[in-house]
Amino acid sequence: MQLNINQQTVAVPDDRVQSEMPLLWVLRDVLGLTGTKFGCGVAACGACTVRIDGNVTRSCVLPLSAVAGARIQTIEGLGTPEQPHPVQQAWIELQVPQCGYCQSGMQLAAADLLARNPKPTDADIDAAITNLCRCGTYQRVRAAIHLAAQRMAETAAPVSSGGPA
Repeated sequence: MQLNINQQTVAVPDDRVQSEMPLLWVLRDVLGLTGTKFGCGVAACGACTVRIDGNVTRSCVLPLSAVAGARIQTIEGLGTPEQPHPVQQAWIELQVPQCGYCQSGMQLAAADLLARNPKPTDADIDAAITNLCRCGTYQRVRAAIHLAAQRMAETAAPVSSGGPA
């Protein structure tokens, strides 16, 4: 089987997977993409969050058969160390994580929110980010999302030449 993960075609060895195997375990155990975490196993906590065809999805209950032909994005595909996504950069600047375990899912959910709503309110953030953080970093998560939104708006704004129009 082949999957489209982080804009690359990846071969999944058929002898190591079954169609009902959760995507989370294919990513982690078969493909070595360990940024996506196991938390609860019932799609409640969000540690296993990925994006499937641009939609936030909990991968711990999603069978492999459901993602054939889909575009899958994991935290490894959000940014790079050289060019982090604005959400990742804001997370670093505001020192959002404590233990960090839930943060990859939080960052994907935040990037998804900002792709859909470039100027979220705190209420918008609370409604969209349903991921659980045992360390309770929710205030810093909100602040980082606002900072990322601001930075994304600044880079998207047209640059004025300064001359007469």
